[in-house]
Amino acid sequence: MTVTLITGANKGIGFETARQLLDLGHVVYVGARDVERGERAAATLGARFVQLDVTDDASVTAALAAIDAAEGRLDVLVHNAGVLDEAVSGPTALRVFDTNAVGVVRVTEAALPLLRRSPNPTVVTVSSSAGSFWATTNPDRPEYGMPALLYASSKAAATMLTLQYAKANPGIRFNAVEPGFTDTDMTAAMAGGRSPRDSARVIVRLATPGADGPTGTLQDEHGELPW
Repeated sequence: MTVTLITGANKGIGFETARQLLDLGHVVYVGARDVERGERAAATLGARFVQLDVTDDASVTAALAAIDAAEGRLDVLVHNAGVLDEAVSGPTALRVFDTNAVGVVRVTEAALPLLRRSPNPTVVTVSSSAGSFWATTNPDRPEYGMPALLYASSKAAATMLTLQYAKANPGIRFNAVEPGFTDTDMTAAMAGGRSPRDSARVIVRLATPGADGPTGTLQDEHGELPW
């Protein structure tokens, strides 16, 4: 059985990713800050719940320790937890980067010992093409006209962290993903967006690679994206 942890999985894309991986036979741990919401989501899915706040070191350590005690390893880690805040200030920047970028470091560092025990360890970071220089400077791309100062910058950091982790850990696949503009609570103020179910398929593809799967890439549903 493939053991998978998804952060921020009590709703939206994370929830749908959990559902699809469960359908593929994974043992899925739903990571969520809020215990009540996380337990409810896990019960709805038939998954397992672990309290996990990516901005809190003690919470992250305890979550991975619980998975270690129960499973002895981790095969797939999906960094899905994220925030979007259009306000720009020092405190807001700290909060956004702490969740979207530093949280990737916290959870990855705690998970590495468990991932190294897996025969096929895989890490997927839910990033964004809004953090790609190529996309945001390309007039033919929607990101060109989308100002998102802190979100885009934090996702650029998350993508680079993913690449650097891939370089530092050649035995583990690390990839970042642009899941597509999705209708979730985080994007409620924006018009449009597709179903989380459709976006989750992009994540699931990278979370279930073959032995020759990619590493150190940023991808969307069509394949690898320029940075």
